[in-house]
Amino acid sequence: MKKVIILFITVFSLFSLNGQDFTDALRFAQDEISGTARFRAMGGAFGALGGDISAINVNPASSTIFNRSKASFTFGFSSRNNTVNYFNRSSNSKDDNFNLAQGGGVFVYENSNPNSKWTKFSMGVAYDQTNDFNDNWLANGVNPNTSIGDYFSGFANGLPLGDISTLPGETINEAYRDIGEVFGFDYQQAFLGFESFILEPESDTDDNTVYNSNITGGNYNQRYALNSTGYNGKMAFNFAAQYDNKINLGLNVNAHFLNYERVTVFDETNSNNTSIVSAVGFDNTLSTTGAGISFQLGSIVKVTEEFRVGLTYDSPTWFRVNEETSQFLQTTVDGFDNPIILSPNIINIYPEYRLRTPGKITGSFAYVFGEKGLLSFDYSRKDFSQTIFRPTNDPFFAFQNDQISNLLGVSNTYRLGGELRHKQFSFRGGYKVEGSPYEDDSFVGDLTAYSLGLGYNLGNLTIDLAFTQAEREENNTFLYSSAPTFNETANVDTRFTDVVLTLTFGI
Repeated sequence: MKKVIILFITVFSLFSLNGQDFTDALRFAQDEISGTARFRAMGGAFGALGGDISAINVNPASSTIFNRSKASFTFGFSSRNNTVNYFNRSSNSKDDNFNLAQGGGVFVYENSNPNSKWTKFSMGVAYDQTNDFNDNWLANGVNPNTSIGDYFSGFANGLPLGDISTLPGETINEAYRDIGEVFGFDYQQAFLGFESFILEPESDTDDNTVYNSNITGGNYNQRYALNSTGYNGKMAFNFAAQYDNKINLGLNVNAHFLNYERVTVFDETNSNNTSIVSAVGFDNTLSTTGAGISFQLGSIVKVTEEFRVGLTYDSPTWFRVNEETSQFLQTTVDGFDNPIILSPNIINIYPEYRLRTPGKITGSFAYVFGEKGLLSFDYSRKDFSQTIFRPTNDPFFAFQNDQISNLLGVSNTYRLGGELRHKQFSFRGGYKVEGSPYEDDSFVGDLTAYSLGLGYNLGNLTIDLAFTQAEREENNTFLYSSAPTFNETANVDTRFTDVVLTLTFGI
């Protein structure tokens, strides 16, 4: 049946052949400037301060605060500790990595015209890592309610058997590829469920649309492992000017880069008397690459010699994203001497899609105690419900956008930082609270972080060191959040620990 209609459907179904869901959009919409050690040590509260390369990525007016041209590079060690709970069983995992968290420079030009009130101009380039996707964790427990069979039956019910099965003489690879090209991801999942004997059709006819699971009886031993790598990076091209030594105005044009790879392994076993399938192994890989563009407008005003205020507008980021997936399924079935293995060796390459992540507004103030130190505070507001998949007239993306609108909401972030100076030394501390991007914070909780740091000024060279620790709790969905009848989640409590070193040079 599917062979007959392939030529007619392929062109018209192109935009519906997607494996993405709204959690992909949320992953790439969340960003946090890693920053220099000084920036990290003060909780990132630099919207009204400037004078730091990473501050340029928060407020583009920051570059005119420099007294002279500078460049900096930051090297970091990151550790992510996960405590995972799944049906009253707990497990722990740890992931460590080294990275180049930041690099950039700014060139400052004093205006030699004494009659002009435009006293200073600056240009800069600053790279910061905005998200680190390196992660791994394991969930292990006994599920008394839901089996992986429900995942496949949820996709299959309502689909004709003739569209989700092999034709005479057709290989698994050929069928999986053709079904994906014609009908898309949902049909491929139904195909895997049927060909692995997890699903049993009520009637063995092409027009059958009702399926039952061969995994029954309750009490399913489940193990889910996730391993992901990648990053989200931002390169800011900056221009700023200072007016009358009081008003600083700046513009950033930003290039964004994302790379994300994930491998998940789901294993389920049971010894239920009524279950025909006793073991399932289901592996999924996802590879995502993309690029985007955004801009920022910012200002810093010196109200008095000590008091400064800042305001920044971050535009939405417009991404173009490409994704590839592959799958593997193995089952142990009564009556078969060997496991049933479905290894299509097919990489699903999805059409490029567009993603607009939300903008942000940040208000800041700082109080500078001369040469002795300073205090600063930033407040940011970001509405994640404004995240949009495009094209919006595509039915699949329209559904995901509805999910985003209903589930995601406004996230408020508060940053507080301070610095105390003594001779060549600087002592720093910071605190941050980042609100959940969900309307219901039981999905993803607030992130809280504290930081400490030390700096030593050698004149042309400054050495800064920072320690930060943050924690967030979330309920992580197995497989795909769009699965109709299998939405099991594990509670993942994550503690992030970072140690970063920055070298800043006078140019």
